[in-house]
Amino acid sequence: MTELATIDAYGALIEPATLKIQRLLPGPVERVWAWLTESDKRRKWLASGEMEMKVGAPFELVWRNGELAGGQGDRPEGYPEEHRMESRITELRAPYRLSFTWGETGEVTMDLDPQGDDVLLTLVHKRISDRPNTLMIGAGWHAHLDVLAAELRGETPEPFWDNWLRLKDDYDRRLPA
Repeated sequence: MTELATIDAYGALIEPATLKIQRLLPGPVERVWAWLTESDKRRKWLASGEMEMKVGAPFELVWRNGELAGGQGDRPEGYPEEHRMESRITELRAPYRLSFTWGETGEVTMDLDPQGDDVLLTLVHKRISDRPNTLMIGAGWHAHLDVLAAELRGETPEPFWDNWLRLKDDYDRRLPA
């Protein structure tokens, strides 16, 4: 069995405050890179925000989960229709690696590895503050990557919040306390 055949869609803690999640996506790598870096594409699966492609460049991510492909679903009470976060590019090696700050505390790295006609996306989110945030972030990345995978395959994803709520419970059972 190949490594790609055994990729689990769920993220895993590789250190106490570091989540790693992988997805095999339809390529080529330049196509997937565009969906990570171009605001008009990224807003369909994650968050909008123009990025100047250079190390040190600040940018803002703007989440509007109700506008994602597949629709919003049942948005939980206390979660706003829009969320904004300031970030900064910390590493850039187009079209294979993008790293950026996650607000004031964390860092996200996305690596793209061509695998024939597909691309292995490896996302590592570092310095997650605590277990409640680990569950929210794990379910969040998982649900957003579900939307990305569906978009790249020309499919309709599950409504975001419905998927996120289910996944949050899954992560609570799967990740160590």
